[in-house]
Amino acid sequence: MRKITATELARNLRAVLDRVRESGESYVVERGGQPVVQVSPTPGRQDAQQALADLYRTLAPEAAQDWLEDARRGGEALDDELRDPWVS
Repeated sequence: MRKITATELARNLRAVLDRVRESGESYVVERGGQPVVQVSPTPGRQDAQQALADLYRTLAPEAAQDWLEDARRGGEALDDELRDPWVS
């Protein structure tokens, strides 16, 4: 992990962000010789199917079957309408 001063970061923000994105490099930003923040690449994005792709490995067979049945039953009740989850 590379160290960079807050001033250097301010002057070279675009270049630093490009290096983080392209090479996965991380930086510790220091102010007054003390670490303040870390600039690191974010984890890759996943859609729901990718995130749940290996769920079957973590569930007991009975739980997996129950989950599958619930998901199939619930699919009929789903729609595209957005609702506020906090409204009673």
